[in-house]
Amino acid sequence: MSSSSPALQHTEGTCNVVIFGETGAGKSSLINLIAKTHTAPTSGEATGCTTEPHPYDVLILNNNLLTVKLFDTPGLGEGSQGKVPDEKARQILKELLQSLRNEVHLLMYCVRGVRATKRLCRNYDLIRSEVNGRVPIVLVATFLEDEEPDMEKWWRDSERSILDFGMTFAGHACVTTLTIDESDSDRLKQRRKQSYRTLCDLIEQCRLSKGVRPSMHKTIVLFGETGAGKSSLVNLMAGGEVADTSPDMQRCTMEWKEHIIDFGGDSYTVFDTVGLREPQLEVKGYLETVENAYQLIKTLEKRGGIDLLLFCFRADRVTATLQSNYRLFHEFLCDKKVPIVLAITNLEREQRMEDFWDRNHKTFKQYHIEVAGHACITAANRLDGRHRILYEESRITIRKLVQQFATDEQKKAWVGGDNQFVSLMGKLKGLLGENSHVKSKNLVSHLIKRCSISKDVAQELVSLIQKTNIATAT
Repeated sequence: MSSSSPALQHTEGTCNVVIFGETGAGKSSLINLIAKTHTAPTSGEATGCTTEPHPYDVLILNNNLLTVKLFDTPGLGEGSQGKVPDEKARQILKELLQSLRNEVHLLMYCVRGVRATKRLCRNYDLIRSEVNGRVPIVLVATFLEDEEPDMEKWWRDSERSILDFGMTFAGHACVTTLTIDESDSDRLKQRRKQSYRTLCDLIEQCRLSKGVRPSMHKTIVLFGETGAGKSSLVNLMAGGEVADTSPDMQRCTMEWKEHIIDFGGDSYTVFDTVGLREPQLEVKGYLETVENAYQLIKTLEKRGGIDLLLFCFRADRVTATLQSNYRLFHEFLCDKKVPIVLAITNLEREQRMEDFWDRNHKTFKQYHIEVAGHACITAANRLDGRHRILYEESRITIRKLVQQFATDEQKKAWVGGDNQFVSLMGKLKGLLGENSHVKSKNLVSHLIKRCSISKDVAQELVSLIQKTNIATAT
């Protein structure tokens, strides 16, 4: 049962689903599959047939009776000669989401079942930045009628690259939207029936329930030296193995990894960054880490800002390198405007884990490492007996710390601006005086003093900053 309606208003009791994706992905065909009728016009051409948002009321009888309003949208990615050029299509989609506001219950990203590419991220990032975690996003891969041995094989083959591109979804469906004729094979008919049931289950299971207020979504940047246990800390907070870990001091996070973690009624996106090394020992690696950190901050600025910096430190001596890493993120990258907390790991052998802080908190102050809060914990998950109890206690401790300092009472998430790392040169010039032609050697001296790094590293870092500023200005 289905009917089309020109109105965009939300009907009470209706689940609103916005379908988006590139031209030719099969969005209109997807609507016809769910509606069980040819209600949305389709096109076999490369150019799209949907020129403006159009809602379709559909009644789904699955485990429950559910009224769904499916919003078809113009295809993304068309050139300037297309029916709806890409820039206009993106603006139309943003305006639709803004008009529906809190009345969107599910976002459905429709993609052709081909190899996952970085191009898909652009559309994902557009939607992600608009809803900022308030609405579940699911992925639907189409044109999989010939996939063997089953349509789900596409997801098994693509999941790793999708995660590597930084895309995470509340659920997925591998389907065919092909229109069936009587002459088609029983196998194809069965796959279409399976696709319908899979999509109904996806909508029913992943939508926001009526009357349930979406949880707050917060962004955390996790940083620290190589071997500090950052990935293990992610797993501790998540209550499961979601991040790869390494038993030695080698890096297991090469750029940054994005992890969605839910606890305490809120959802957190944790960005696990590259392990920072001592700059004097590995100049090239350190500079690459700085550049990666800058790119992450720039990305998060587009996604709505940062709510919390989580500084991971493996219990050991407090050193100038630790101070350097602290200043890189807290002072230079975030302009001291993001709450920062400290997680001290590897404390399972302490009689009382908090003893480490009692002994060393004055040393942190001597190095001008000031944090809003701290947690003395163990993130080692493969221990037993007393250590296992400490691990479970540590999960409670770190979650409380995150909840306390990434709460609504904190100031609004920091979204970068003129003082982020890209303009570090201008900022340093301001610190050094009014002269706008401060020489690079003065910037080098400042970095040596403030970051405790060698002259060679400071010179290369200034060169990197200058190149970044030039690239940004052009």
